[in-house]
Amino acid sequence: MESGTRSRTRRAILGAAAEVLARDRAATLADIARAAQVGRSTLHRYFPDRDVLVEAAVADAYLVIQQSIQDAAVDEGPPLAALRRLVTAMVDAGDRLLFLYGDSSVLEGYEAGDEPDSVAQMMADLIKRGQAEGVFDPDLAVQWIQDTLWALVYTGCDSAGRGVLPRHGVATAVIRMLENGIRVQSRGDVESK
Repeated sequence: MESGTRSRTRRAILGAAAEVLARDRAATLADIARAAQVGRSTLHRYFPDRDVLVEAAVADAYLVIQQSIQDAAVDEGPPLAALRRLVTAMVDAGDRLLFLYGDSSVLEGYEAGDEPDSVAQMMADLIKRGQAEGVFDPDLAVQWIQDTLWALVYTGCDSAGRGVLPRHGVATAVIRMLENGIRVQSRGDVESK
């Protein structure tokens, strides 16, 4: 068991690693230490080299994403409200998403574990429930909706990092795009809903 301080320091380093490496794959350990607000010697006590740190950051990113989506309770309440909570949870884990999926080499050789992908299953179950209740388009494949959702969240988080969107506006933009697409809704479209 780690002490509270040791655990907080480890989490700060892992979070900083994901954030820094998501934006700059060539970032140094000194860059990561600075972002975590720890000295390099402290970082090295936790992670002796870059490979160990990256491997731990990948595992941590998976756990953080999974936990935030579980905390969104997507199996509760109306499907549209659950989808909005899901998007918000995914955006909150945005640095980890950018880190994991921004460069395919990060995941090379990484095994997420033997358990089934609970995140994918929770998302698929929500989409199926929304389709069964007539809230989501039943003519679209569940996997297509799921892939689109991941892509929009990733793009939103990346856009925030580049200054295209304000960070606080990413979830709203993603939800709006999911719910409305890019077409301007005419008055007749709105009234017919």
